[in-house]
Order: sequence, then C-alpha cells, then structure tokens
Amino acid sequence: MGLAGLRTLATISTGWVLRPQNAEEPLNDPAQVSSGIAVLTGSTDLAFELPFFSSKTPPLLGLDIGSSSVKLVELTDAGGGVLRLERYAIEPIPRGAVVDGNLDKIDVVADAVKRVWRRTGTRVKNVAMALPASAVITKRIALPGNLREEEMEMQVESEANQYIPFALDEVSLDFQVLGPIPNAPDDVEVLIAASRKEKVEDRMAVAQAAGLTPLVVDVESFAARAALGRLVEQLPNRGEGLVIAVFYVGANTTSVTVLLDGEAIYEREQPFGGQQLTSDIARAYGISAEDAEQKKRNGDLPANYETEVLKPFIESTTTEITRALQFFFTSTPYTRVDQIMLAGGSSVLTGLPEALMDRAQVPTSVISPFKGMELASNLRERQLRLDAPALLTPCGLAMRRFDK
Repeated sequence: MGLAGLRTLATISTGWVLRPQNAEEPLNDPAQVSSGIAVLTGSTDLAFELPFFSSKTPPLLGLDIGSSSVKLVELTDAGGGVLRLERYAIEPIPRGAVVDGNLDKIDVVADAVKRVWRRTGTRVKNVAMALPASAVITKRIALPGNLREEEMEMQVESEANQYIPFALDEVSLDFQVLGPIPNAPDDVEVLIAASRKEKVEDRMAVAQAAGLTPLVVDVESFAARAALGRLVEQLPNRGEGLVIAVFYVGANTTSVTVLLDGEAIYEREQPFGGQQLTSDIARAYGISAEDAEQKKRNGDLPANYETEVLKPFIESTTTEITRALQFFFTSTPYTRVDQIMLAGGSSVLTGLPEALMDRAQVPTSVISPFKGMELASNLRERQLRLDAPALLTPCGLAMRRFDK
C-alpha cells in the first residue's frame, strides 16, 4: 500500500489516489481500473494509495456530484498558511441522472461536468472526487502495532472479509493507520474503507468523459469534515470541548455530523431536503418542478410565497432537525449541543437559522467553508454568500491538494 510516511488521519479525513504500484502517473484509462482496484488480494498490479501532495503538487479541482447539481471549486495557496478561493461554479443536472448516489445517466452527468468546468474558466483538469457515504463501508479495527506493511495488508484483508458483504475482488479497498490506542499501547487503530468497484469506476468515467483527470477518490463525509476542520480551528480555543452539530440540508437528504474535538462522534442521514420545497412550490403554483427550482433560485415567486409555502417548509425543517438532535441525545451518552452549524443549499433560506435557534435554544449559524480565505477579485461576494454553504464537500476535496 505504500502508506509509510503519510500523515495519520487525526480527523479521519482520508482520500484515495489511483495509481499503478511503483508508478508516478495516475490512471487515465477506465479499462485499467476495471481490472481490479481493490488490491489487498495481490491479484492485481493496481492499488489505492492515500493522497500525499507536496508543496509542488499541481492544482487540483474539487468536483462534487450531487443529486441535483455538480459543483466545482479551485483553491490555491495565498502564502502564509492562507488559502485562496480562485473560482467555483454550480451547474444543475436533470432529475433522474443521479439517484441515491448512483450515476444512472453517466453521459448526462458528464455533460453537466463539462459545463461546470467551462463556467469556471479554469485550465486545471486534475480533479478530486468523492463517493457518497452510503456507497462506502468503513470500519475501525485494532491491530498489533509491530506488524510489517505486508503483514498489515494481509491482516486487513482478513478483517475486511468479516465486515464487507461482497467478495473482495468486487470492491475497492483501502486502509489507514490512525495511531496508537491509548488503553492498548501495543496496538494501533486502523480505518478500513471499501466500496463496490463500479461506484469508483462510474465517477472516473464521468470525469474522463468530461475531459478531466481524476486523481483522488474520496468519501463525501470525509471531504466535508476536512473543510469543517478549518472552521472549527477558527473558533475560540479552536473549539476545544465544544459539541458541534453540523446539519447539511441537501436536495433530497439532510445529514447531521456531531463533532467533538475534531472527531465525529455521531453521524446520521434522513430523507428530507430542499427538493421538498421545490415540490411544494410546484404544487402551490401549478408549475413544473424545473420551473419551480428556477424560481426558487432566482427569488421570482408570488408575494404570498413566504407565508404560504416557505414558512411551513421552515417549520418542517426545524422539526426534522430538532428530532435528529433528540435522537442523538437518546442514542448516545451526550446530553447537550453547544453550537449548530447549517450547510447545504437550503440552509440560506430566509428565517431558517433564526427559527432553528428559537426552537432548539442553541446558537445557530450558516457556515461558509471559505471563511478565513482570500477571495479572487472576480468573485461576486453577494452571490458567494448564497452559494458557499452548499460548497462544503467540493471545498474539502479541493483542499486535498495541500495534504501533507
């Protein structure tokens, strides 16, 4: 696996680089990948490696493929430890192209990726992509710390057989040593991550059909957590001791990640999102879902929209979020949340943060993953404020360029 020398995942923010073993160039031919990426079996000459980028690493775009849009982010190093947002773009994709994280219409998604890339005006073609958490199986295990690399791989393969409900030749598999276990100093904690090979291949095929070069395949939740880590570090005392609940209100789902001292102590996803508001608008005004989505984005809605449509949706959203908090309290030893952070396209809806803070009695804010970054002069700050909460995952992916 060639993991020696890579940094440990203190915040479990891992990613993968697709390379032939003992080679420097990334894989560009999907046929190479289909011969077998998972590779602890020793039956192939391919391997997943965790990303290790030096300061000379070429630019890398963060490409996020969601159920309703594709998003692209490019970051650069502004010097002095400061990142710079150079450009970003969001491009809608037709309904049915991506369903439950599956790329059902690869050509349609690839066309959207082409459009979003052109809109940014970038010349960079290297991309970091991500799989939805639902497509990835992760497991933490304890292994003896004195194992050689080859022994570690064999042991991980053996352990993976117990937790992965597929044959190993059907999955892409990787692992990372997280570090020693405090109460078992002779052992180390190891994170195993696995996904069906076709999930990885589909995303690579989309990027390549759009003329891009996929270098990193990550997990959406890991990438988002990398971006969140920057924000938590900017809190007083770097957020130490704070229980922070991050709700990402997406198109079809709302996910919650609860963080404590940089670690995710709880994660859950529920089927509720901004698409419900689009459906409510379409039904209320007798228009198509496509027109409803466009009017929602442009703010081109009748005068009674806020009272008749938006307010009930916000009430439903706050109910779903407070239920999720109660489930967190009843299913874990924790009894408090110190702060709520909102992200996702629907988090910027007028009145949502205030309604949630009033309902949950917890300080609530809408977050931007670009807080503390420099902004390129051509960016429109007003539009960025509206778009930024939906760019958590592509921002985290773009940050892979700076992994040490």
